[in-house]
Amino acid sequence: MIEKDRLLAEKIYLFLAALFITSLVVSNLIFQKIFYWHPFDVRVFDNRLFELSVGILPYPITFLITDLISEIYGQKRANMVVVSGIFASFFSIGIILLADALPAIAISPIDDQTFKKVFSLTPLAVLASMLAYLFAQFIDIRLYHFWKKLTAGKHLWLRNNLSTFSSQFVDTFTVIGLLCLFDIIPWSAFLGLLISGFVFKVLVAAFDTPFLYFFVGLFRKRFNLAAGEELNL
Repeated sequence: MIEKDRLLAEKIYLFLAALFITSLVVSNLIFQKIFYWHPFDVRVFDNRLFELSVGILPYPITFLITDLISEIYGQKRANMVVVSGIFASFFSIGIILLADALPAIAISPIDDQTFKKVFSLTPLAVLASMLAYLFAQFIDIRLYHFWKKLTAGKHLWLRNNLSTFSSQFVDTFTVIGLLCLFDIIPWSAFLGLLISGFVFKVLVAAFDTPFLYFFVGLFRKRFNLAAGEELNL
């Protein structure tokens, strides 16, 4: 690979990593707001299907990005992004705890009580999310490369969806279970939120498959990569 192409590939990698880390950190900051997405009215136990935290919205982006990085840059580079996301999330906890410890003054638009109400659960949420994320992302990357090797680099849609479906179930089960364990949400809502979250993520994963094909196609054309071939940086 010529130096010009290598530098371009590195810049794109940094951009993808930035999108990944931003999506991950933001999802942990906004998770306390619950909304109802209602393409149809279906109830699951005590909950309506698709009663979801807004924190779920940016989270599927992280799996699309790791699949794209896995396909083009390889497993090692994908794992590097995952580790960076973990570091960024725990670093955000430190900043939030420090900000919470500093007392607001009289002219502050946000008082201590409001700040604490919005952010007090964030460290626990980040911990739950990171444990789930750690399991899910490494499972996603490992399964992605398992299917890639098994199919000799063919059937991109198969490895994208099978790896994501499996890892998203692990992620959803773990994070909701830990939030229930920490008494952030009641156990009575566990099954409903588990099914709603998993079904939503599966739909998003299926929806993003054409986008993965599109971006992988752009990479292969720009860097002259054969099917299944990875950049050697």
